[in-house]
Amino acid sequence: MRFSNAYGNSPVRVAAGAVAAGGVAVRLAFGGAGEGVMPARGELVSDPVQLAVAAGESVAVTLYFDSATGPATFHAQAFAASYRGAGCLLDGEGFSESSESWYFLSAVETDSGRGDGIVLFGDSITDGFGSTPGADRRWSDALASRTGRAVLNAGIGGNLLLNDSAWYGERGVRRFSRDVLQLAGVDTVVVLLGLNDIGFSETDVQPTYKPAPVVSSGEVIGGYRELIRRGRACGVAVIGATLLPFGGSDHWGERARKVSHEVNEWVRCAGEFSGVVDLNRVMADPGDPDRLHPAYDFGDQLHPNDEGYGVMAEAVVRCL
Repeated sequence: MRFSNAYGNSPVRVAAGAVAAGGVAVRLAFGGAGEGVMPARGELVSDPVQLAVAAGESVAVTLYFDSATGPATFHAQAFAASYRGAGCLLDGEGFSESSESWYFLSAVETDSGRGDGIVLFGDSITDGFGSTPGADRRWSDALASRTGRAVLNAGIGGNLLLNDSAWYGERGVRRFSRDVLQLAGVDTVVVLLGLNDIGFSETDVQPTYKPAPVVSSGEVIGGYRELIRRGRACGVAVIGATLLPFGGSDHWGERARKVSHEVNEWVRCAGEFSGVVDLNRVMADPGDPDRLHPAYDFGDQLHPNDEGYGVMAEAVVRCL
């Protein structure tokens, strides 16, 4: 288990921890001890755990903190439940609160003997916004089910390719090394990122979108080229995904239309990615290709629903 304190300004002591799957729970150790410390701006890695886990099986990780943690490094929109409670609850009983955020846990590494993992690198669409919470209906879940390969979800809601955001994290070109290239057992990444760079400047209603520099298609393409170069240098195939249709959403406008069309045409035709999955076309409304197909729309004309995420996964399968 990997635990991150990347955004914490002081060390965080983990007084105890456990991991459970299939009704079996195992205590965590850190350098042979039952407790460990996440350094400020750093991470804590547990000792290996002997625990059999089947593909697609849920794993529960429990941490006990016996003092205040300070600011928690977390994944805001996990679309799966976490539980909180006072005291040491490693037996799984006594939790009094729930959340759809994940705290401190950054990775669960398994020894599968394979090296063909796929990372999906993107924003809220990759994160699974619009899917049924707790049902594992993101396109990463659908892709794992269809391929039998490990699929790692590196989506962050609101994330941008080119610019950092106080609300939505480090820009994609900065976090690519940590969230893709440094992961074990990965040989492919699918990049679906850049829609927020194009669309955030189209509205003044949402303050969390600001600042939102206006970007050109050339700047977005430049970001893609950097990811391609760095991925290939590490032996990782970089597959480009065209941006989904988003006409009618709060990200849409005449400039966004122009830039997104230019970006998508480059992804399709430039031949610079290791492969291309044209999500724009498979997700479009045939009667208005700038809009999401109504059957795949969560309701905001921006994010897919469960069915839409399944369609996206099928398109990726055909590309692999």
